Amino acid sequence: MASNKIQFRSIHELKDPTLNGKLAAKEFQNEIPVEEFLDDSSKEGTSRRDFLKLLGFSTAAVTLAACEAPVIKTIPYVVKPHDIIPGIPNFYASSYFDGFDFSSVLVKTREGRPIRIDPNPAAGSLGTTNARAQASVLSLYDNDKVKKPALNGDEQEDFNKVDDFILKGLTESQAGGKKIVVLSHSFPSPTFKKLFGDFKAKYPSAELVTYDAIPYAAALDAAQEVFGQRALPVYDLSTSQLVVSFNADFLGDYNASSLEVSYAAARKPGPDMLRHIQVESNLSLTGANSDSRYRLKPSAVFKTLVEVYNGLNGGPSDKVASEIVKELQAKGDKAVVLADGSKAAYVLAHLINQKLGSKAFTGKANFLKEYDNARFNEFLSWLNGGQVGVLITNNINPIYSHAKGQSLKAAIEKVSYSVAITDKKNDIYKASKAVIPFAHWLESWGDITPETGAYSLMQPTIQKIYKSRQLEESILVWINGKNSPANNYYDYLKANALTLNAGKTFNKTLYNGFTEGGISTGLAYSGGNAAQAVAELSAFKAGQLELQLYTKSAIGDGTQSNNPWLMEMPDPISRLSWDNYLTISPKDAKALGLENKLNARMQLDGDTVKLTVNGVTLENVPVFIQPGQAEGSLGLALGYGKKDSGKVADTGVNAYPLFDGYNTVLTNVKIEKTGEDYEFAGMQLQNTLMGRYEIAKEVTLDDFINKPVDEWNKPLAMHTIGGELPIGKIDLWDSFDDTDGPHFNLSVDLNSCTGCGACVIACQAENNVAVVGKEEIRMSRDMYWLRIDRYYSTEQKVEVYEGLKEGMAVPELYGSSLLGIEGALENAAENPDVIFQPVMCQHCNHAPCETVCPVAATSHGKQGQNQMAYNRCIGTRYCANNCPYKVRRFNWFNYALNDKFDFNMNNDLGRMVLNPDVVTRTRGVMEKCSLCIQETQLTILNAKKDGRRVTDAEFQASCACAAACSTGAMKFGDMNDVDSEVRSLFNSNRKYTLLEEIGTKPNVFYHTKIRNRKESLNNK
Repeated sequence: MASNKIQFRSIHELKDPTLNGKLAAKEFQNEIPVEEFLDDSSKEGTSRRDFLKLLGFSTAAVTLAACEAPVIKTIPYVVKPHDIIPGIPNFYASSYFDGFDFSSVLVKTREGRPIRIDPNPAAGSLGTTNARAQASVLSLYDNDKVKKPALNGDEQEDFNKVDDFILKGLTESQAGGKKIVVLSHSFPSPTFKKLFGDFKAKYPSAELVTYDAIPYAAALDAAQEVFGQRALPVYDLSTSQLVVSFNADFLGDYNASSLEVSYAAARKPGPDMLRHIQVESNLSLTGANSDSRYRLKPSAVFKTLVEVYNGLNGGPSDKVASEIVKELQAKGDKAVVLADGSKAAYVLAHLINQKLGSKAFTGKANFLKEYDNARFNEFLSWLNGGQVGVLITNNINPIYSHAKGQSLKAAIEKVSYSVAITDKKNDIYKASKAVIPFAHWLESWGDITPETGAYSLMQPTIQKIYKSRQLEESILVWINGKNSPANNYYDYLKANALTLNAGKTFNKTLYNGFTEGGISTGLAYSGGNAAQAVAELSAFKAGQLELQLYTKSAIGDGTQSNNPWLMEMPDPISRLSWDNYLTISPKDAKALGLENKLNARMQLDGDTVKLTVNGVTLENVPVFIQPGQAEGSLGLALGYGKKDSGKVADTGVNAYPLFDGYNTVLTNVKIEKTGEDYEFAGMQLQNTLMGRYEIAKEVTLDDFINKPVDEWNKPLAMHTIGGELPIGKIDLWDSFDDTDGPHFNLSVDLNSCTGCGACVIACQAENNVAVVGKEEIRMSRDMYWLRIDRYYSTEQKVEVYEGLKEGMAVPELYGSSLLGIEGALENAAENPDVIFQPVMCQHCNHAPCETVCPVAATSHGKQGQNQMAYNRCIGTRYCANNCPYKVRRFNWFNYALNDKFDFNMNNDLGRMVLNPDVVTRTRGVMEKCSLCIQETQLTILNAKKDGRRVTDAEFQASCACAAACSTGAMKFGDMNDVDSEVRSLFNSNRKYTLLEEIGTKPNVFYHTKIRNRKESLNNK
């Protein structure tokens, strides 16, 4: 047994020992939507009830509907494009950049349609993808996009009148001495900067101003002070042995990039394994992966940072800080400190790293964020003073995301020539006089310099779907005039790129997508006022309640909030989808009378509150009680509640009115219970696993290194008539030869998995997994082939039976609000550890689903995959009932071309993202993970045509989840290849399989999570 900890997935499971039984009872409901396809009037002399009785079970009605598949016409090419072979994918290297996220990527296209985004391995850590990058291909096919240019509210068939209007405005403004302002998100494109220089040469009153919804203003101001340059530092944790984070979510959205690649590299179990200490308020993705976590109010986090700084400089420090100081001093230059929340916090963190001589500081600069608060305030003074003659906004909506959005709206409406380059008919669309549809990054040419010494190109992978135009194309028209031969941005880009790509040809750089070059300047310590930073943080006034604003791994700043893949993706911590919410600690919720309740269907409901911060009020904010939330603190995600940006985006509460664009920590917070209930769409409690524990194994690094493996990962054994035998040696079935050809296994390392969800979206894109919407998620009918279960665990192991045996009274065990007693189980939810565990079909060699299917729709393949023949499936759901891992999904409806599910599969544009290699399943059919069999077979066939063996890297890239995983937590490969990585991992002493005791012999195996701490030192 790896650990004696108690594991639980929610507070409700922790407090109610009978919950698993209730969940199991509710798992297969008989509430089947037969009314839509079975009508009494069509059965003369027989009622629907009698008909169902005759069939014997209600799912037969679903079977009838599943017998006939929809007819979809295909139209052949008349003249086939020379670079397209039907059925064969093309891959193009490009750069994903939307103003908030960047990644060098490979774009998979089929018959001219981009259908999936893969990481670009040539770009290293800059070539990894998150969930938003993976999902951005669906945003290309957003049916709510602006489709035509518009002038004064009238849509135009072409750009002629719009350009005439803008050219007139540019001429008048220049002649009248008024400002011509291009207001854009951060845009670190050297070719765009050169182009704007040409634009300014023609119109000297032109100004380029940056506006970001989440501007990283405090981080940039701190960098300006400490490094003398307005650029963010690049960190590399791969050789670090200690990282201490103060509210810095560095595995999420921090410093314009995630550190998960180097973090995972440093977390390899061994004597030099990175130790991670997190001091934070919200339970963040980074905090969930930490070894030791101190939960403090934001004000207390700031004060602890000051204490650590003082302690490192010979001053006194409190207990928590002194322990951190000792560890920092012991590790020296192999330690690093990261901070967030205010400029002063960043400054102190930089100065601590300078004192330590931290090798994690690479000296490289990240150029992805360019916001300057003073510059933007200068723009506001021009705008309010009537000095702006032309305002051109580049795919931003400050009316939505700025704290003073409504006053900005009024000022923009007064500008004589306001131009919105936008993708939605949102606030900025309505406030502007001319509109140009925004070109998606997959339709655009461009270049990016993401950091020191790096240069990346962007190329279109599809013709423009609608009449859109990127900003650079528009500027060329406004410089050269309409119909000029010099208005080709590709030619302009190509000429400029030759000066930036380190001597390589343009075509070579375009082929690779990424190269050395760009900007060579870096960062060096040159200043920093420690006394001022200490004074600011020490003077931070604590409140009874303090609010911390943050971004979710799915939605980010809200740029892609109309993307249904991202909106439905469960949050890694709360496991809720389709919402943002106010997180609160269990103790604070109890004191304020706020509750989360489970209804009779085991669905989660919660209270709503009126939230007031510094005089700004948000109505009807749902409350979620979050284990691990610091008492006295609240959390709320930005990026939700976008109006007029599509029906998916209009979900949740807009928290931007609370954000001053600078500090993410706010005091003067009041909440008032409204008395209204809110329905959450939660996923964590749907899959019961029948109440078994030790699903996600964990052990301390000390035990891993110093104790025999039998003490922390003892193989399971069974007593037989022949003595005790390992479970793997006991078999009721005859084995067959699986050594001829490949036999696939998938390795999942719990130590490397951060829970980011990129694999979930990659699987959804590759396998045409349907979006079902909030209502169906609440009904436990999600369609995900891959889920990431989040388990809480605690050192305080409290068993109900043991507690009662020791004389512990029921109020002492569970707590009693009447008696004012806090229960032992309630304490367990205060600050639990977290484990993320990806779970997909385990492809069991002895699969329980295969033996119960009456029509042999599911069977075992020679390559190890548990296969599904969809056209044989009659929807009995016996296989789902018999699956111990709960990984099979049933199509209750036709999710495609169905108005009830008005998402991407319900319109022709959205359906362009579908992968033609994978069938779209119809109603009444069971589906689940196939280990991307379509990709593995294509890989094998390509190698066969070439007369060679398949390489390990090719198989790794052929499984969507493994290819998308930037931390290397998932490794896919051929067990029959003695040199394959997955075979090596199979022999690891950390390896185990889920529910090994039931003898399913899965082809998916896991690796025990290692925590780098001694339990006695885990002060929280």
